[in-house]
Amino acid sequence: MGKMAAAVGSVATLAAEPGEDAFRKLFRFYRQSRPGTADLGGVIDFSVSHAARGTGPGAPKVVKSQLNLSSVSDHDALRAGLQPVSKWQAYGLQGYPGFIFISNPFLPGYQWHWVKQCLKLYSRKPNVCNLDKHMTKEETQDLWEQSKEFLRCKEVNKRRPRSLLEKLRWVTLGYHYNWDSKRYSADHYTPFPSDLAFLSEQVAAACGFQGFRAEAGILNYYRLDSTLGIHVDRSELDHSRPLLSFSFGQSAIFLLGGLKRDEAPTPMFMHSGDIMVMSGFSRLLNHAVPRVLPSAEGDSLPGCLGAPLPADLPRDSVVEPCSLEDWQVCASYLKTARVNMTVRQVLAVGQDFPLEPTEENKRDITAEGSCHLDDDNSQVKRARLSPDY
Repeated sequence: MGKMAAAVGSVATLAAEPGEDAFRKLFRFYRQSRPGTADLGGVIDFSVSHAARGTGPGAPKVVKSQLNLSSVSDHDALRAGLQPVSKWQAYGLQGYPGFIFISNPFLPGYQWHWVKQCLKLYSRKPNVCNLDKHMTKEETQDLWEQSKEFLRCKEVNKRRPRSLLEKLRWVTLGYHYNWDSKRYSADHYTPFPSDLAFLSEQVAAACGFQGFRAEAGILNYYRLDSTLGIHVDRSELDHSRPLLSFSFGQSAIFLLGGLKRDEAPTPMFMHSGDIMVMSGFSRLLNHAVPRVLPSAEGDSLPGCLGAPLPADLPRDSVVEPCSLEDWQVCASYLKTARVNMTVRQVLAVGQDFPLEPTEENKRDITAEGSCHLDDDNSQVKRARLSPDY
Protein backbone atom coordinates (compact mmCIF):
# COMPACT_ATOMS: atom_id res chain seq x y z
CA MET A 1 0.00 0.00 0.00
CA GLY A 2 2.99 2.28 0.57
CA LYS A 3 3.97 2.12 -3.10
CA MET A 4 0.38 2.89 -4.10
CA ALA A 5 0.20 5.87 -1.78
CA ALA A 6 3.51 7.17 -3.15
CA ALA A 7 2.21 6.92 -6.71
CA VAL A 8 -0.99 8.79 -5.89
CA GLY A 9 1.03 11.39 -4.01
CA SER A 10 3.36 11.89 -6.97
CA VAL A 11 0.44 12.71 -9.23
CA ALA A 12 -1.10 15.04 -6.68
CA THR A 13 2.10 17.04 -6.27
CA LEU A 14 2.66 17.45 -10.01
CA ALA A 15 2.10 21.12 -10.75
CA ALA A 16 -0.54 21.77 -13.39
CA GLU A 17 0.49 23.82 -16.41
CA PRO A 18 -1.57 26.92 -17.31
CA GLY A 19 -4.94 25.84 -18.72
CA GLU A 20 -4.18 22.15 -18.19
CA ASP A 21 -7.17 19.90 -17.51
CA ALA A 22 -7.18 16.82 -15.27
CA PHE A 23 -6.74 14.40 -18.18
CA ARG A 24 -3.80 16.28 -19.67
CA LYS A 25 -2.12 16.50 -16.27
CA LEU A 26 -2.25 12.73 -15.78
CA PHE A 27 -1.22 12.16 -19.40
CA ARG A 28 1.88 14.27 -18.77
CA PHE A 29 2.61 12.45 -15.51
CA TYR A 30 2.61 9.02 -17.15
CA ARG A 31 4.48 10.32 -20.18
CA GLN A 32 7.29 11.29 -17.81
CA SER A 33 6.92 8.28 -15.48
CA ARG A 34 9.85 6.08 -14.53
CA PRO A 35 9.32 2.31 -14.88
CA GLY A 36 10.29 0.36 -11.80
CA THR A 37 9.37 3.18 -9.44
CA ALA A 38 6.26 4.15 -7.48
CA ASP A 39 5.14 6.21 -10.51
CA LEU A 40 3.37 3.17 -11.95
CA GLY A 41 1.96 1.90 -8.67
CA GLY A 42 -1.50 3.28 -9.44
CA VAL A 43 -1.81 1.60 -12.85
CA ILE A 44 -4.33 -1.25 -12.99
CA ASP A 45 -2.80 -4.53 -14.17
CA PHE A 46 -5.51 -6.97 -15.22
CA SER A 47 -2.97 -9.76 -15.76
CA VAL A 48 -2.23 -10.21 -12.05
CA SER A 49 -4.31 -11.27 -9.07
CA HIS A 50 -6.98 -8.89 -7.83
CA ALA A 51 -4.99 -8.13 -4.68
CA ALA A 52 -2.06 -6.84 -6.74
CA ARG A 53 -3.92 -4.90 -9.41
CA GLY A 54 -2.91 -1.53 -8.11
CA THR A 55 -6.29 0.15 -7.62
CA GLY A 56 -5.64 2.92 -5.11
CA PRO A 57 -7.90 5.23 -3.13
CA GLY A 58 -10.63 6.62 -5.37
CA ALA A 59 -9.83 4.23 -8.23
CA PRO A 60 -12.74 2.35 -9.83
CA LYS A 61 -13.34 -1.18 -8.62
CA VAL A 62 -12.35 -4.01 -10.94
CA VAL A 63 -15.24 -6.41 -11.56
CA LYS A 64 -15.59 -9.61 -13.55
CA SER A 65 -17.38 -9.24 -16.89
CA GLN A 66 -19.89 -11.84 -17.94
CA LEU A 67 -19.35 -13.10 -21.50
CA ASN A 68 -21.80 -14.84 -23.81
CA LEU A 69 -20.32 -18.34 -23.69
CA SER A 70 -22.78 -19.86 -26.19
CA SER A 71 -22.26 -17.25 -28.91
CA VAL A 72 -18.84 -18.53 -30.06
CA SER A 73 -18.13 -22.23 -30.49
CA ASP A 74 -14.80 -23.59 -29.29
CA HIS A 75 -14.01 -24.47 -32.90
CA ASP A 76 -14.64 -20.93 -34.18
CA ALA A 77 -12.50 -19.56 -31.36
CA LEU A 78 -9.72 -21.96 -32.40
CA ARG A 79 -10.05 -20.87 -36.03
CA ALA A 80 -9.13 -17.34 -34.91
CA GLY A 81 -6.36 -18.53 -32.58
CA LEU A 82 -8.35 -17.91 -29.39
CA GLN A 83 -8.92 -20.02 -26.30
CA PRO A 84 -12.49 -21.22 -25.67
CA VAL A 85 -14.53 -18.26 -24.42
CA SER A 86 -15.14 -20.11 -21.13
CA LYS A 87 -11.43 -19.66 -20.34
CA TRP A 88 -11.22 -15.94 -21.10
CA GLN A 89 -10.47 -13.60 -18.21
CA ALA A 90 -12.71 -10.58 -18.81
CA TYR A 91 -13.05 -7.57 -16.53
CA GLY A 92 -14.88 -4.28 -16.25
CA LEU A 93 -14.55 -1.16 -14.14
CA GLN A 94 -17.27 0.32 -11.94
CA GLY A 95 -18.28 3.67 -13.37
CA TYR A 96 -17.40 2.63 -16.92
CA PRO A 97 -20.41 0.65 -18.18
CA GLY A 98 -19.75 -1.01 -21.53
CA PHE A 99 -15.99 -1.25 -21.04
CA ILE A 100 -14.59 -4.79 -21.20
CA PHE A 101 -10.94 -5.75 -20.80
CA ILE A 102 -9.97 -9.27 -21.93
CA SER A 103 -6.57 -10.37 -20.65
CA ASN A 104 -4.73 -12.13 -23.52
CA PRO A 105 -7.18 -14.81 -24.69
CA PHE A 106 -4.91 -15.96 -27.54
CA LEU A 107 -3.62 -19.52 -27.68
CA PRO A 108 0.18 -19.91 -27.38
CA GLY A 109 1.91 -18.94 -30.62
CA TYR A 110 -1.15 -17.56 -32.38
CA GLN A 111 -0.20 -13.92 -31.82
CA TRP A 112 2.54 -14.56 -34.37
CA HIS A 113 -0.03 -14.56 -37.17
CA TRP A 114 -1.59 -11.23 -36.23
CA VAL A 115 1.77 -9.49 -35.78
CA LYS A 116 2.95 -10.81 -39.15
CA GLN A 117 -0.27 -9.64 -40.81
CA CYS A 118 0.15 -6.12 -39.41
CA LEU A 119 3.75 -5.85 -40.59
CA LYS A 120 3.77 -7.91 -43.79
CA LEU A 121 0.26 -7.98 -45.29
CA TYR A 122 -1.92 -5.18 -43.94
CA SER A 123 0.81 -2.60 -44.66
CA ARG A 124 0.63 -3.34 -48.41
CA LYS A 125 -1.26 -1.41 -51.04
CA PRO A 126 -4.11 -0.73 -51.65
CA ASN A 127 -4.27 0.00 -47.91
CA VAL A 128 -3.36 3.54 -46.89
CA CYS A 129 -0.50 4.54 -44.56
CA ASN A 130 1.18 7.67 -43.19
CA LEU A 131 4.10 7.30 -45.62
CA ASP A 132 1.82 7.93 -48.63
CA LYS A 133 2.00 11.69 -48.13
CA HIS A 134 5.75 11.70 -48.55
CA MET A 135 6.42 8.84 -50.99
CA THR A 136 5.06 7.49 -54.28
CA LYS A 137 2.77 4.46 -54.43
CA GLU A 138 5.63 2.45 -55.95
CA GLU A 139 7.93 3.33 -53.04
CA THR A 140 5.36 2.17 -50.45
CA GLN A 141 4.11 -0.84 -52.42
CA ASP A 142 5.78 -3.45 -50.18
CA LEU A 143 7.30 -2.06 -47.00
CA TRP A 144 8.02 -5.57 -45.71
CA GLU A 145 10.27 -6.56 -48.62
CA GLN A 146 12.12 -3.26 -48.42
CA SER A 147 12.75 -3.63 -44.69
CA LYS A 148 13.04 -7.33 -43.82
CA GLU A 149 16.77 -7.83 -44.43
CA PHE A 150 17.57 -4.62 -42.58
CA LEU A 151 15.46 -5.67 -39.58
CA ARG A 152 16.68 -9.27 -39.54
CA CYS A 153 20.32 -8.22 -39.35
CA LYS A 154 19.96 -4.97 -37.44
CA GLU A 155 21.83 -4.07 -34.31
CA VAL A 156 20.27 -1.76 -31.75
CA ASN A 157 21.72 1.63 -32.64
CA LYS A 158 19.80 4.84 -32.12
CA ARG A 159 21.95 6.67 -34.66
CA ARG A 160 21.27 4.42 -37.63
CA PRO A 161 18.45 5.35 -40.03
CA ARG A 162 15.17 3.55 -39.56
CA SER A 163 13.75 1.17 -42.15
CA LEU A 164 10.43 2.00 -43.81
CA LEU A 165 8.59 -0.40 -41.50
CA GLU A 166 10.09 1.42 -38.53
CA LYS A 167 8.86 4.72 -39.98
CA LEU A 168 5.33 3.34 -40.31
CA ARG A 169 2.92 5.01 -37.88
CA TRP A 170 -0.54 4.05 -39.10
CA VAL A 171 -2.38 1.99 -41.72
CA THR A 172 -6.11 2.17 -42.48
CA LEU A 173 -8.26 -0.73 -43.70
CA GLY A 174 -11.74 -0.99 -45.20
CA TYR A 175 -13.33 2.44 -45.09
CA HIS A 176 -10.22 4.61 -44.95
CA TYR A 177 -10.32 7.32 -42.32
CA ASN A 178 -9.73 10.87 -43.55
CA TRP A 179 -7.51 12.54 -40.96
CA ASP A 180 -8.28 16.06 -42.21
CA SER A 181 -12.08 15.86 -42.27
CA LYS A 182 -12.28 13.12 -39.58
CA ARG A 183 -14.80 11.27 -41.73
CA TYR A 184 -15.25 8.04 -43.64
CA SER A 185 -16.72 7.97 -47.15
CA ALA A 186 -18.17 5.37 -49.52
CA ASP A 187 -15.70 6.23 -52.29
CA HIS A 188 -12.59 5.61 -50.19
CA TYR A 189 -12.81 1.90 -49.48
CA THR A 190 -10.79 -1.27 -50.04
CA PRO A 191 -11.83 -4.82 -49.02
CA PHE A 192 -11.46 -5.44 -45.29
CA PRO A 193 -9.14 -8.39 -44.43
CA SER A 194 -11.27 -11.51 -43.98
CA ASP A 195 -9.13 -12.99 -41.19
CA LEU A 196 -9.28 -9.82 -39.07
CA ALA A 197 -13.02 -9.56 -39.73
CA PHE A 198 -13.53 -13.11 -38.45
CA LEU A 199 -11.44 -12.49 -35.32
CA SER A 200 -13.37 -9.29 -34.60
CA GLU A 201 -16.74 -10.96 -35.11
CA GLN A 202 -15.90 -13.68 -32.57
CA VAL A 203 -14.72 -11.21 -29.92
CA ALA A 204 -17.74 -8.96 -30.47
CA ALA A 205 -20.14 -11.90 -30.26
CA ALA A 206 -18.56 -13.14 -27.02
CA CYS A 207 -19.16 -9.65 -25.59
CA GLY A 208 -22.83 -9.71 -26.59
CA PHE A 209 -22.67 -8.05 -30.01
CA GLN A 210 -23.82 -10.65 -32.50
CA GLY A 211 -23.87 -9.46 -36.09
CA PHE A 212 -20.93 -7.08 -35.69
CA ARG A 213 -19.47 -6.12 -39.06
CA ALA A 214 -15.79 -5.16 -39.29
CA GLU A 215 -15.85 -2.28 -41.78
CA ALA A 216 -12.90 -0.06 -40.84
CA GLY A 217 -9.59 -0.63 -39.15
CA ILE A 218 -6.85 1.68 -37.92
CA LEU A 219 -3.53 0.04 -37.14
CA ASN A 220 -1.11 2.04 -34.96
CA TYR A 221 2.61 1.28 -34.96
CA TYR A 222 4.23 2.59 -31.78
CA ARG A 223 7.91 3.10 -31.07
CA LEU A 224 9.10 3.43 -27.48
CA ASP A 225 8.93 7.22 -27.82
CA SER A 226 5.40 7.29 -29.29
CA THR A 227 2.24 8.59 -27.66
CA LEU A 228 -1.41 8.64 -28.72
CA GLY A 229 -3.11 11.95 -27.99
CA ILE A 230 -6.32 12.40 -26.03
CA HIS A 231 -9.32 11.83 -28.29
CA VAL A 232 -12.80 10.37 -28.74
CA ASP A 233 -13.68 7.93 -31.56
CA ARG A 234 -16.94 9.43 -32.76
CA SER A 235 -16.51 9.47 -36.55
CA GLU A 236 -18.36 6.18 -37.10
CA LEU A 237 -22.01 6.75 -38.00
CA ASP A 238 -23.24 3.91 -35.77
CA HIS A 239 -22.16 4.33 -32.15
CA SER A 240 -24.26 1.40 -30.94
CA ARG A 241 -21.58 -1.00 -32.18
CA PRO A 242 -18.44 -1.53 -30.08
CA LEU A 243 -14.89 -0.44 -30.79
CA LEU A 244 -12.42 -3.35 -30.54
CA SER A 245 -8.74 -2.85 -29.72
CA PHE A 246 -6.04 -5.54 -30.00
CA SER A 247 -2.53 -5.00 -28.60
CA PHE A 248 0.71 -6.82 -29.53
CA GLY A 249 4.34 -6.35 -28.53
CA GLN A 250 5.67 -4.11 -25.77
CA SER A 251 3.31 -3.02 -23.00
CA ALA A 252 1.72 0.42 -22.83
CA ILE A 253 -0.24 2.58 -20.41
CA PHE A 254 -3.82 3.29 -21.50
CA LEU A 255 -5.83 6.13 -19.98
CA LEU A 256 -9.63 5.89 -19.98
CA GLY A 257 -11.35 9.13 -19.04
CA GLY A 258 -14.82 10.59 -18.99
CA LEU A 259 -17.05 12.52 -21.35
CA LYS A 260 -15.10 15.68 -20.55
CA ARG A 261 -11.38 16.22 -20.13
CA ASP A 262 -11.74 17.76 -16.70
CA GLU A 263 -12.46 14.23 -15.41
CA ALA A 264 -9.26 12.45 -14.32
CA PRO A 265 -8.75 9.21 -16.32
CA THR A 266 -8.09 5.71 -15.01
CA PRO A 267 -4.68 4.25 -15.98
CA MET A 268 -4.24 0.59 -16.95
CA PHE A 269 -1.59 -1.57 -18.57
CA MET A 270 -2.12 -3.07 -22.01
CA HIS A 271 0.07 -6.14 -22.50
CA SER A 272 0.66 -8.21 -25.61
CA GLY A 273 -2.48 -10.12 -26.57
CA ASP A 274 -4.85 -7.98 -24.50
CA ILE A 275 -8.16 -6.91 -26.03
CA MET A 276 -10.30 -3.93 -25.05
CA VAL A 277 -13.94 -3.46 -25.99
CA MET A 278 -15.54 -0.02 -25.69
CA SER A 279 -19.32 -0.03 -26.03
CA GLY A 280 -22.41 1.71 -24.71
CA PHE A 281 -21.54 4.56 -22.35
CA SER A 282 -17.80 3.87 -22.70
CA ARG A 283 -17.91 4.05 -26.51
CA LEU A 284 -17.55 7.85 -26.55
CA LEU A 285 -15.17 8.44 -23.66
CA ASN A 286 -11.87 10.31 -23.90
CA HIS A 287 -8.85 8.01 -24.01
CA ALA A 288 -5.13 8.12 -24.80
CA VAL A 289 -1.81 6.26 -24.65
CA PRO A 290 0.85 8.41 -22.91
CA ARG A 291 3.59 5.81 -22.70
CA VAL A 292 4.99 2.65 -24.29
CA LEU A 293 7.08 0.81 -21.72
CA PRO A 294 10.46 -0.72 -22.56
CA SER A 295 10.96 -4.31 -21.51
CA ALA A 296 12.41 -4.66 -18.01
CA GLU A 297 15.01 -7.03 -19.46
CA GLY A 298 16.13 -4.60 -22.14
CA ASP A 299 15.50 -5.43 -25.78
CA SER A 300 13.38 -8.54 -25.33
CA LEU A 301 9.95 -9.85 -26.25
CA PRO A 302 7.07 -10.44 -23.85
CA GLY A 303 7.02 -14.04 -22.63
CA CYS A 304 3.71 -14.80 -24.35
CA LEU A 305 5.41 -14.33 -27.73
CA GLY A 306 8.04 -16.97 -27.03
CA ALA A 307 6.01 -20.00 -28.10
CA PRO A 308 5.95 -20.68 -31.88
CA LEU A 309 2.77 -20.91 -33.92
CA PRO A 310 1.73 -24.60 -34.12
CA ALA A 311 2.59 -26.26 -37.44
CA ASP A 312 -0.67 -28.24 -37.44
CA LEU A 313 -3.43 -25.65 -37.84
CA PRO A 314 -7.15 -26.45 -38.24
CA ARG A 315 -8.07 -26.97 -41.88
CA ASP A 316 -10.53 -24.06 -41.86
CA SER A 317 -8.38 -21.77 -39.69
CA VAL A 318 -8.15 -18.10 -40.68
CA VAL A 319 -4.65 -18.17 -39.20
CA GLU A 320 -1.86 -18.90 -41.67
CA PRO A 321 1.57 -20.46 -40.99
CA CYS A 322 4.36 -18.07 -40.03
CA SER A 323 7.87 -19.09 -41.04
CA LEU A 324 10.72 -18.70 -38.59
CA GLU A 325 12.35 -16.37 -41.11
CA ASP A 326 9.31 -14.08 -41.08
CA TRP A 327 9.08 -14.25 -37.31
CA GLN A 328 12.71 -13.20 -36.94
CA VAL A 329 11.80 -9.97 -38.70
CA CYS A 330 8.67 -9.49 -36.56
CA ALA A 331 10.55 -10.26 -33.34
CA SER A 332 13.33 -7.82 -34.18
CA TYR A 333 10.71 -5.12 -34.78
CA LEU A 334 8.70 -5.84 -31.62
CA LYS A 335 11.69 -5.69 -29.28
CA THR A 336 11.33 -1.91 -29.35
CA ALA A 337 7.77 -1.47 -30.61
CA ARG A 338 4.08 -2.11 -30.11
CA VAL A 339 1.31 -2.68 -32.67
CA ASN A 340 -2.36 -1.95 -32.01
CA MET A 341 -5.34 -2.88 -34.20
CA THR A 342 -8.64 -1.06 -33.68
CA VAL A 343 -11.66 -2.37 -35.57
CA ARG A 344 -14.95 -0.51 -36.02
CA GLN A 345 -18.35 -0.93 -37.63
CA VAL A 346 -19.01 2.35 -39.43
CA LEU A 347 -22.62 1.99 -40.61
CA ALA A 348 -25.75 0.52 -39.08
CA VAL A 349 -27.50 -2.20 -41.05
CA GLY A 350 -29.19 -0.57 -44.04
CA GLN A 351 -27.54 2.80 -43.38
CA ASP A 352 -25.77 4.82 -46.10
CA PHE A 353 -23.29 7.65 -45.91
CA PRO A 354 -24.96 11.09 -45.95
CA LEU A 355 -24.36 13.21 -49.03
CA GLU A 356 -23.37 16.15 -46.87
CA PRO A 357 -22.51 16.30 -43.16
CA THR A 358 -25.26 17.67 -40.97
CA GLU A 359 -24.67 20.81 -38.91
CA GLU A 360 -24.39 18.61 -35.80
CA ASN A 361 -21.75 16.44 -37.48
CA LYS A 362 -19.85 19.56 -38.54
CA ARG A 363 -19.76 20.69 -34.92
CA ASP A 364 -18.57 17.23 -33.85
CA ILE A 365 -15.81 17.28 -36.46
CA THR A 366 -14.66 20.69 -35.25
CA ALA A 367 -14.79 19.71 -31.59
CA GLU A 368 -13.07 16.34 -31.92
CA GLY A 369 -9.56 16.38 -30.48
CA SER A 370 -6.32 15.26 -32.05
CA CYS A 371 -5.85 11.50 -32.13
CA HIS A 372 -2.45 11.35 -33.75
CA LEU A 373 0.48 9.14 -32.92
CA ASP A 374 3.38 11.39 -31.98
CA ASP A 375 7.09 10.75 -31.50
CA ASP A 376 9.30 12.62 -29.06
CA ASN A 377 12.25 12.51 -31.46
CA SER A 378 10.49 14.29 -34.32
CA GLN A 379 12.31 17.40 -35.57
CA VAL A 380 9.70 19.64 -33.99
CA LYS A 381 7.51 18.49 -31.12
CA ARG A 382 3.88 19.07 -31.99
CA ALA A 383 0.74 18.42 -29.99
CA ARG A 384 -1.19 18.02 -33.24
CA LEU A 385 0.78 16.09 -35.81
CA SER A 386 -0.88 15.99 -39.22
CA PRO A 387 -1.91 12.67 -40.03
CA ASP A 388 0.51 10.56 -38.04
CA TYR A 389 -1.91 8.66 -35.82
